[in-house]
Amino acid sequence: MSYEIAIIGAGPAGASAALFSAKAGKKTVLFDHGKSMTARAWVENHYGVDGIEGPQLLEVGQKQATKFGAELKEVEVISITEKENEYVLETENGTYTTKHIILATGAIAQLAEKSGVATKEGSEPRIKQVVDVDISGKTNKERIWAAGTVANQSVHTIITAGDGARVAINVISELNGERYVDHDVL
Repeated sequence: MSYEIAIIGAGPAGASAALFSAKAGKKTVLFDHGKSMTARAWVENHYGVDGIEGPQLLEVGQKQATKFGAELKEVEVISITEKENEYVLETENGTYTTKHIILATGAIAQLAEKSGVATKEGSEPRIKQVVDVDISGKTNKERIWAAGTVANQSVHTIITAGDGARVAINVISELNGERYVDHDVL
């Protein structure tokens, strides 16, 4: 199946990116390998939330994304290859094609490195390697972006969620050919 945006990683950065891209009407797939560090967290510093277990935060975020049409695939992406202006994502359960990729793999940068995406030393404690991105979230590979901790952002859920949204808006804007804004009103 072919998508406009594939998001690899369904933690706060990835689910937030999927929420924005699906709500914008982009055909979106969200991959969750089930290894998010948020799954082991107790979160008391997330704006608008009065303390929440990490697994519950992940569930809420993923439900928000799927509510707007993102397809959640509980499978790990093993490889990324480029083929005729698209990317092919290989998983243990099949392949998917996409125009754009957002890497939101948290503390894990190996898939990016294996796919030819430039990496560098991380600045967060215990985060050894991150994806090298420009200010918009673009990597050295055309149409591959990165958000959240793997893009050298702080590991805090509120920051990675915001970064996922920011990068998704940049991808949507590029696809639309003009700046995208999503504001709902009462």
